[in-house]
Amino acid sequence: MSRRFVIFTFTASLLALVIVILGAYVRISDAGLSCPDWPGCYNQLTVPSSTDQIDQAHELYPDRPVDTGKAWKEMIHRYCAGILAMLILGCAIGAWYNRRDSKQMVALPLLLLGVAGCQAALGMWTVTLLVQPAIVTLHLLGGMTLLSLAWWITLRQGEATQIIVRESSKYSHSFRIWALAGLLLLILQLALGGWTSTNYAGFSCNDFPTCQGQWWPTMNFDEAFTFWKPLGENYEGGKITPESATAIHIVHRIIAIVTLILLVALGIKAMKNSENPMLHKAGLALVVLAFTQVGLGISTAISGVSPILAVAHNGVAALLLLSVITFNHLLHPVKYPFRGDKGL
Repeated sequence: MSRRFVIFTFTASLLALVIVILGAYVRISDAGLSCPDWPGCYNQLTVPSSTDQIDQAHELYPDRPVDTGKAWKEMIHRYCAGILAMLILGCAIGAWYNRRDSKQMVALPLLLLGVAGCQAALGMWTVTLLVQPAIVTLHLLGGMTLLSLAWWITLRQGEATQIIVRESSKYSHSFRIWALAGLLLLILQLALGGWTSTNYAGFSCNDFPTCQGQWWPTMNFDEAFTFWKPLGENYEGGKITPESATAIHIVHRIIAIVTLILLVALGIKAMKNSENPMLHKAGLALVVLAFTQVGLGISTAISGVSPILAVAHNGVAALLLLSVITFNHLLHPVKYPFRGDKGL
């Protein structure tokens, strides 16, 4: 069961990565509200295509005319999310059924199922609350959480199955703490990136390293980080003032620099260890992805938020997250079998 379980979780991880990138593409294409209801599209399981279906859709939602191209982007994203939900449900059922196996994780697969349920609710509220920035940001973080959990389960369960023994004693407890700090800082940066995107603040600075030709432009931090916005408004295109959007963008840049420094330092230290080739490769991946992500961020800002660069920026962010998770996994080898009631 364990090997099949690892294949399932690995497949779920890959699909979750695809969905994160698809979600970015849908958002950047302004297709998030192209289907004004949920889980269908204009009260149908597919996008309205015939004349009669389109006429019926216009009667149901006269203020949301059918845009077939955008609607298909959103529905493909939803179909993939549905398949992922079925995969996660299968993993949870399999883990529970095989819970008496000492090598089988149980708690985390069940937690993954719970996160998937919350993510589905956030996806619905994203539409029904008209892309409320707080909900959309939580939805983005929920997608990253699903991806992270599925990947962590794959790594830990795979190691328990293969009985891999690694030597990581060369690295001190403080280094492991810094690796965890790198993960937490990256999560903060991902949240800021989501907040930047959902408030359309990526357009605020089209130069680098300055912003609007200044090192410290006029900013409004109070409105910039007001988490909950009034309900009933359509937040497509953003509703905050330019000064507030600039504040979000600048904070995102500052934390990006701090994150880059920490992750690159961790990666370089890991690469100095010739005794552990896996950790050496993980450190190299960390350095390359961190610099790539910053480069994409700069290029995206200068280009005026090019859709291709913006989607790539989201995709590399997800890969960087997986890299940091793998890095932490390698620093904490599985030294004992799992138990059904302690399958973390």
